[in-house]
Amino acid sequence: MKKVFLSILAILLVVVGLVAGKAVFDNSRKDEVTGEKVLNFYNWGDYIDPDLLTKFTKETGYKVNYQTFDSNEAMYTKIKQGGTNYDLTVPSDYMVDKMAQEGLLAPLDKSKITGMNNIDSRFLNQTFDPHNKYSVPYFWGTLGILYNKKKVSADQIDTWAKLWSPQFKKQIMLVDSARDILGMTLISQGKSVNDQNVADLAAAKGKLDTLMPNVKAIVADELKIYMAQGEASIGVTYSGEAAQAMSQNSDLAYLVPKDGSNEWFDNLVIPQNAKHKDAAYALINFLNKPENAKQNAEYVGYATANKGAYALLPADEKSDPAFYPSAATLDRLQVYQTFNQEWTQRYNDAFLEFKISRPS
Repeated sequence: MKKVFLSILAILLVVVGLVAGKAVFDNSRKDEVTGEKVLNFYNWGDYIDPDLLTKFTKETGYKVNYQTFDSNEAMYTKIKQGGTNYDLTVPSDYMVDKMAQEGLLAPLDKSKITGMNNIDSRFLNQTFDPHNKYSVPYFWGTLGILYNKKKVSADQIDTWAKLWSPQFKKQIMLVDSARDILGMTLISQGKSVNDQNVADLAAAKGKLDTLMPNVKAIVADELKIYMAQGEASIGVTYSGEAAQAMSQNSDLAYLVPKDGSNEWFDNLVIPQNAKHKDAAYALINFLNKPENAKQNAEYVGYATANKGAYALLPADEKSDPAFYPSAATLDRLQVYQTFNQEWTQRYNDAFLEFKISRPS
């Protein structure tokens, strides 16, 4: 009986093995026919219209695996560590320079890119990427102050220094970013956001510490939600985040302080170890189309670098100086420069010490 059972079991195993082998063979044939229609996209949170990704997949057949990060430094660390092969990511200006210098980006094959004529020339050939060897402009904007008009007037906060007023005790939310928060503090002291002087940084850290009584929270993407819900009177954040909050709460407004701020540029780049570069070029070309760029700008809330998309925007959006600043405002803005590892760490450590000093 035992021999009969073993014989039957052996036959069953052979049959199962044949079936499994056929299944594997069929799947491999399917992959061979259809190809690898995949794009691994590593982007900031809520930084593309999901409907556009659906449209992209429908038009091209590429399935998008979408993952997010909350800071340039987090993205840089993940790309540098390797392990996960992203095909497209979105660093800001100074980080494009840093990643290019470290060999983390693939030079763009311009023959595979369409729609560059739709990009405003002001955003091309920037110092962080001469001749756009590695990057295609995506969005741009400013760091500024989002405020509740029922609780604060614009003239009360039209310079960074005014945030230190005792009247704003526990009323301010700060974006969780070392460069931005130390940068605004340096500007309030008449210094550059790219300052690399030990004494200046120490002085900025000392002044920033005195802002803590006014700080209600230090948060990331959720800042716009809290502000829309009326959780704080003032928020230091990015123009696009402010736009999204303002769309949810008509009592909110946004301004760029008179003493200047940061103008930033986010860009599409292909990591050096990307496995699906054709898919990356396909999405770049898709996003370069004015109608898609316009839809994306209206969803995200940031200023578009695509002049074709800008022309399609409603007049009230194009004329809003908070999001498309005047030439006079632009002249007061500074672009972040790349720091080496030592100075990146100095800024990060100073900001971490500031956050740790916050009472629990």
